[in-house]
Amino acid sequence: MSGPRVNSFFLGNSSGVNFSIVLSPRDEETGKLQLANCSGSKRAGDWNLDVTRGMNTSKLTVSLTRTLELCLSNATECCPSPLCMVETLQVLACRGSVMLAQLLIQAEIFANSSFIGNVSENATIIPNQAFKPLGSCPCNLTAGACDVRCCCDLECTPDLQQLFSGSCFTGVFGGDVNPPFDQLCSSQSMEFTPEWFPFLCVQSSLDNTPFLGYFYHGSTSTPKVPSFKIPLQTSPGKLFTGYREGDPIVTEEDEYFTVPQQSMAGQCVGNAPVAYLHSFDVKCLTSLESYKEGLPHDVRINTGTADFIQQNVVYRTITDRGKFITESESLPAAEVLCQNVTFAEHYKFIWKDENIEKVNVTVFLGSLCDGEILTQRFTVEFLSLTSTSREELFENPGYQAGKPVRAANLNASDPLGSLNIWQPAGRGLCASATYRPVLFGVDSYSGCILEVDINEDCSLLRGNVTEKLNALIQATHIGKRDNSSYSDLNDWVEIIRLDPFSSNVSTGGLKGICPDIPANLNIRIIFARVGAVQGIPQQQILAVQISYSTVLWQFQCGLGCRNTLSFLPITASVQFIEVPAQPPLPVTRYQKIYAEFDCNQNDVCWPQLLYPLTRFYTGEPYSQCLAKGLLLAFLVLLAAIMNSPWFPKLWNR
Repeated sequence: MSGPRVNSFFLGNSSGVNFSIVLSPRDEETGKLQLANCSGSKRAGDWNLDVTRGMNTSKLTVSLTRTLELCLSNATECCPSPLCMVETLQVLACRGSVMLAQLLIQAEIFANSSFIGNVSENATIIPNQAFKPLGSCPCNLTAGACDVRCCCDLECTPDLQQLFSGSCFTGVFGGDVNPPFDQLCSSQSMEFTPEWFPFLCVQSSLDNTPFLGYFYHGSTSTPKVPSFKIPLQTSPGKLFTGYREGDPIVTEEDEYFTVPQQSMAGQCVGNAPVAYLHSFDVKCLTSLESYKEGLPHDVRINTGTADFIQQNVVYRTITDRGKFITESESLPAAEVLCQNVTFAEHYKFIWKDENIEKVNVTVFLGSLCDGEILTQRFTVEFLSLTSTSREELFENPGYQAGKPVRAANLNASDPLGSLNIWQPAGRGLCASATYRPVLFGVDSYSGCILEVDINEDCSLLRGNVTEKLNALIQATHIGKRDNSSYSDLNDWVEIIRLDPFSSNVSTGGLKGICPDIPANLNIRIIFARVGAVQGIPQQQILAVQISYSTVLWQFQCGLGCRNTLSFLPITASVQFIEVPAQPPLPVTRYQKIYAEFDCNQNDVCWPQLLYPLTRFYTGEPYSQCLAKGLLLAFLVLLAAIMNSPWFPKLWNR
């Protein structure tokens, strides 16, 4: 360390751990440091040790208690020389007489330097760079010494310059700070000089060179650097004029209102501000060791008009922890430490125009034990005051292609549900497959591979496959629209489930054969276009059906049948079926007859047989079309006359 203070951290549980600091002098004979024991204290010589304990991290601060001023005449408690002290310290972490950790610090601290003497009244004159270079020798980097290859360095003697006279730095860095520029008439540096160069070259002295700048004295503008401060009221006369879309919501203490959100890298950020009218639904993984409490729920929120409202918080207890606990390590029952933590938080902002009218918060609490991985869920939803259901931005309540289908579990305390399909990874096994939501209007087909033993019981296999397929559908209802409200049952359609077909076929005790395995999940979603909002078509889900297709699983024997495991592929398909919003009216007899002459419904259009002779045909002048039509009629009439039976008799006469 080179300063009077240094910080370090002790990672781990610090309960029962004593921290101490000791001076470690060196042995004059061997030069080695003397061994330290756990009998030290938090003060040694001029050094002091401060400890700030945390749950899993403790901060240790080593600070110097003496001054670092240079000694004047007849002064004490000061530094006699510029190198004030050189000492070796040891910071020890002990539990009883057992040393857990040791930190070695080498302190080399200089005295504080200050100017002592008379200040000269002769100020250094800095030349104007518009007329004279500020640095005549840029390669002169070392004061009081000769810089190699810097021929303009006045500190280089002629003997030293002879050593590198042929390798001097060139250009501006080598001291040629005012070279002739290419536009100068006397310059011959241009490799290819055009013929018009003598006519357009510049006659100027070297004192006026572009390397000095200032050829053009224009007006300058101060750059506007964006401020990182919150755009709140800066003076009593300026009121907060409300939120706009995307503005961060602020609290009474002029701080951002934060809720954990996902970053671009996919990781959760705990102090991410909530943007006005931007709803989101995120999931974050945490453990008991890394768990951190978020913003307190008693914080008042700025409504947008310099008024403040309190959050309406409702606390609930999670009974089914299986939806949130994704991993658990087996630990002895006596060593398990549990804590009551937040499993989910649902925020609903009631807004009107540019102001927030109300904030409702539902907090789900549960017990998290050591060794478990918790999947926390945070949702933020903006609801218009004029509507009881959630509204999208731009007031588009219907489904749009490519957006997730809304699902709900209306029979549970937490109505949030999910409708997913698989997203296999790695070898494509079901054990490592993840989920992705079903997107509206996108027909999908996905699956994974399930490992099955040759001695697998058929009933257990059917139950295992059915359980994995049902895990994709954690819902009882599907939202008719994208803004369906959980409080209105009419906004949802119940999922129609068809049980898998079972033929009760017996295998006769054969191993490796199981009939009627529900290996295929079929999701059919029927929707219709029910109108448009501002020209945007609105689509609504009318019904959802789930069915299963069964297969006969048979063990596939490899070379020599040495492997007792086989693979069973299970799949899930999603099909969107569009139907008319209303049943079409029956076709009348008149419409059937008229359809035969409708040019838009038939390839042959008899009403347009004489279309070239009408005024609607604009491909040629009307006179030419009429002449060609009459000529064609004459030829047809002549052919008819010549084919008549009396024409030969008339011709013979």
